[in-house]
Amino acid sequence: MHWLDQLLTAFYDAKWQVTDTQAIYWREIVGNAFGLGSALFGLRRNVWAWPVGIVGNVLLFTVFLGQALGNDQGTPLYGQASRQVFFIITSVYGWWRWRQATGGETVVPRWATNRERMLYLPLALAAVVGCFFAFRAIGAGFPVPWWYYLADSWIFVGSILATYAMARGWVEFWLCWIAVDLVGVPELLHFGYYPSAILYAVYAAFVIWGFVVWLRLSRTLQPPRLDSPAMETVA
Repeated sequence: MHWLDQLLTAFYDAKWQVTDTQAIYWREIVGNAFGLGSALFGLRRNVWAWPVGIVGNVLLFTVFLGQALGNDQGTPLYGQASRQVFFIITSVYGWWRWRQATGGETVVPRWATNRERMLYLPLALAAVVGCFFAFRAIGAGFPVPWWYYLADSWIFVGSILATYAMARGWVEFWLCWIAVDLVGVPELLHFGYYPSAILYAVYAAFVIWGFVVWLRLSRTLQPPRLDSPAMETVA
């Protein structure tokens, strides 16, 4: 439909002209609003966290590619853009996993086991190193310092790890998000992605609250037995 194409094109190109030289795409603002909504649903352990988050991921993917898609906002952040793709993939898994239970609250928070930590921590470290070299090779044409690639690598890997941990119901996913925010906020401010930087700063305070809530739930709620039929279905 022609009118729908025109509407989507207008939204894609729409900007908020903050100053004569600084403009912010509305896609970044709306995408981050969906991201915050996803986090609020996640705090409440509501399955709507996943579809709401996917909408935000799609919008932010188009934002963080920056000049690589012809946007005049700023330097492409390949780690930030790439993680949106993996967010969508991981969110589909989390959406499916949380829907295996009945009712609005779908998971019982718990700490990851020592065996799980021994698996995901070395993998995450190796992934950061691998992404560093991959992002540096992809972005060779852009004049950015070396630390940009290291920061983007951690943001990418840490975000995927946090989303997967959320799908599994691990309390650690909130701590992982805090570590991502500590790197992500300064990077986004440096490259001029101000709405995302503001949301990250707000989110940093929010995830501390979320961590406290899930920590209390992990101590008061009884997780299902590993040999129960429900767990066999979800695992």
